[in-house]
Amino acid sequence: MSLVGIIANPAASKDIRRLVAQGRVIPDWEKVNTVRRVMLGLQSVGVTNVLAMADSSNLVRRACDVPNLSIDLEFVDMPSFYSEGDTVRAAAAMAEQGVDCLITLGGDGTNRAAVVGSRVLPMVAISTGTNNVFPTMVEGTLAGLAAGMVANGRLDLAQVSQSSKIMNIYVDGELKDIALIDVALSKERFVSTRAIWEIDTLYEVFLTRAEPASIGLSSIGARLEAVSLADEGGLQYSIADSEKSEDGEGSSNRTVLAPIAPGVVPPVLISSWHRMADGERLIIEKRDCTVALDGERSFSVNLSQQLEMEVRREGPPVIDVSLALKIAAKQGLFDLAPEN
Repeated sequence: MSLVGIIANPAASKDIRRLVAQGRVIPDWEKVNTVRRVMLGLQSVGVTNVLAMADSSNLVRRACDVPNLSIDLEFVDMPSFYSEGDTVRAAAAMAEQGVDCLITLGGDGTNRAAVVGSRVLPMVAISTGTNNVFPTMVEGTLAGLAAGMVANGRLDLAQVSQSSKIMNIYVDGELKDIALIDVALSKERFVSTRAIWEIDTLYEVFLTRAEPASIGLSSIGARLEAVSLADEGGLQYSIADSEKSEDGEGSSNRTVLAPIAPGVVPPVLISSWHRMADGERLIIEKRDCTVALDGERSFSVNLSQQLEMEVRREGPPVIDVSLALKIAAKQGLFDLAPEN
């Protein structure tokens, strides 16, 4: 019997970037509607069991409140603190309970927390955050169809997915944390507002993916060299201090135009950049700073601590919904048996 997991983050798209930029806000009723369409898609391909994470807005529970939905819904048995840690623990519990595919609703941060919990669960990541690279804008019904056919074995996971990359962050030789898309080093010494939105506070960025059609730190890197999910390795770049740098004759600085937030497209002064090879561990110059993971400040390091960055393809398989549905149609998986 196939089992699909759902993690929906009600806080996604509600950070400070909706105030300081033109970030969208996805209301809870739309997230409920998306989850409902996901489950209707799952049901249509024979999935009847869903294991979900409880959330502060009861998104998944409210989504089941329709007469034409007969999904057997259970929630992960764990205390809820309505924090990032809930997502970590829920993903770990889902992997232990044999979930065949995980569907997430959130942004890069939500998905990072899920991957911290489990790196083995195949994922369909639906974007409901602000600056997203890992999750994609996909209609809920289609996401449910693709996830359901992978979960019940009708589609070969290897044919319809790509293993994701992660950035390992080491402090004094010990693995401290991971990121899915970007690690940003900030000149600020203390974690305050978690969301990164002031580019002037950053001085160095490390990317697993540099996507030209993205918004955020990944888009800046893509102006230097595009790095896709399929490409090996990653990209590092340093941001010049605009007040101290001279972008004149003989300067190695490069100014690029990139959308760092919705509706915000400033010039960004780059002092240097470096293509990171898979498994290459970069030693970072020591200084007091804060470390932001996938758009959110996470922890501080001081002058005595040694930071290192390493990109590896050790993340979970990410299902390409469009490719999955194309292969399913080609294989006749949507064909119904004729009635007698």
